[in-house]
Amino acid sequence: MAMLIKAEGGGFHAEMDDFQSVVDDQPIPDGKLILSLKRFETDGEVLLAQGRAVGVRIEPDEAVEDLTPFLPRLAVVALSLPKFRDGRAFSSAHILRTRLGYTGQVRAVGEVLREQAGMMARCGFDAFEPSDGSSPEAWAKVVNRHRHVYQSAADHHVPAFARRLGG
Repeated sequence: MAMLIKAEGGGFHAEMDDFQSVVDDQPIPDGKLILSLKRFETDGEVLLAQGRAVGVRIEPDEAVEDLTPFLPRLAVVALSLPKFRDGRAFSSAHILRTRLGYTGQVRAVGEVLREQAGMMARCGFDAFEPSDGSSPEAWAKVVNRHRHVYQSAADHHVPAFARRLGG
């Protein structure tokens, strides 16, 4: 089991991940699962009908909008960050939270670095598989480093210009 850092109630805590990531050619095990989009398209409906907790891993070149009809029944959407400089998962998290109204867990997987924690949280991520071994305390410090924000985001913090205007 991997360690997750989860954002809840304005803070961060660590917990063991009870979801299993399933490789496409691997048999489906019991328990909570995270499948690739391709595997979900094949087996997802059956697993959801069984009442299983199912998540889907989205790669940077896949569209989260493809999950729209299933979002109310998905427990997790895991967005892959294969390289720290690939920001497509940030856009996908924002789309999930704002445009698609997804309220389940949005998880960062892959090259997940605490230096990006602040922007990940602003975009809508609420669970992280840190690749740098960082602690929840270190994540909280990075996320809370700046008191003001300068643009709107999925976290609904009021931007500094709006505060000055009384918003």
